Amino acid sequence: MKLSVNMFMTLDGVVQGPGAPDEDTSGGFTRGGWVASHFDDALGRFVDGYFQQAEALLYGRLTYQIMAAFWPQVTDTDDGVAVPLNTLPKYVVSNTLTEATWNNSSIISGDFLAAIRDLKKQPGKELQLHGCAQLARTLHDAGLIDVYRIMVFPVVVGDGKRLFAAQGPATGFRTVSSETTSTGVTALTLEPVPYATAGFTVVDGKEQIKEQ
Repeated sequence: MKLSVNMFMTLDGVVQGPGAPDEDTSGGFTRGGWVASHFDDALGRFVDGYFQQAEALLYGRLTYQIMAAFWPQVTDTDDGVAVPLNTLPKYVVSNTLTEATWNNSSIISGDFLAAIRDLKKQPGKELQLHGCAQLARTLHDAGLIDVYRIMVFPVVVGDGKRLFAAQGPATGFRTVSSETTSTGVTALTLEPVPYATAGFTVVDGKEQIKEQ
């Protein structure tokens, strides 16, 4: 399976608390809920489309608990998000969680990077990570992510959790697809490429655009 990360993100790179003001207030974050006014049919189709690629789901503890408290209540069998969330295998990375009661859930503890590498070896389409900024950043730093779906919202919120840390590795990306919705959200599908081949080369100590 490919490992994909699927994130709502502000223009200034924040991925925390997109759904509601009280969704994730850790670190004193008070500006959650920045997705609602920008969600339209086009973005809904994009989200439904990537859920169709899911074979299994991956979570950190906090996001898992947030999702598990809400999505089992959504029982519409035509809902393109609720059905995969409630039925597909779910893996939650945690050394403190003692039980995971959401349907078809398993806890990964200990050397979770090795466990995720093993999951990626299994046949199927995608092992999908939704949200989970800290876990996503760790997987990015480890070079384990194959597909990045980033939905960039035209809003700036300041401090908050980010996917890409200042100390993280330099990474190039190939844009697989890009779509801008009626509310100004840019939905990107990206694949990582080596930074040295991301369109630039260094000649005599200066970056130059590579010849295509």
